[in-house]
Amino acid sequence: MTIEWRYTTHPNLSVLSLAGHLGPEAVARFTGAIGWALARGTGPVILDLTELRSWSTDGQAAVVQAARQLAAEGRRLELAAVPADGFLVPESPHPSIPVHGDLPTALTAHHLVPGKQRQWSSDEWPNATTT
Repeated sequence: MTIEWRYTTHPNLSVLSLAGHLGPEAVARFTGAIGWALARGTGPVILDLTELRSWSTDGQAAVVQAARQLAAEGRRLELAAVPADGFLVPESPHPSIPVHGDLPTALTAHHLVPGKQRQWSSDEWPNATTT
């Protein structure tokens, strides 16, 4: 089992939403989605985990690696709606990863003003549409 993803850009903010299970078999796909986010957006990337059923320690390590990769580009990774099985909090010198209870809370924290956005998704994302 792998993940599906949806990526949405907002002015100075991006949201990468995941669905499924982020395990060892999904790490490469997740890494590719992070690369997509780096190439197409600006500002912080909110990793929306609302539809993520679970994640393994390999998946959690991939999230920490994504935070490092974004930090190297002057961007930050934030989490929204962490699965009930928790998150391995990275220790120093890893970048801090802010955690929000859900996606609306994360967007509110950034004072997101509705505006132009673009969206892409993997083929099997529920109700997938590309604009």
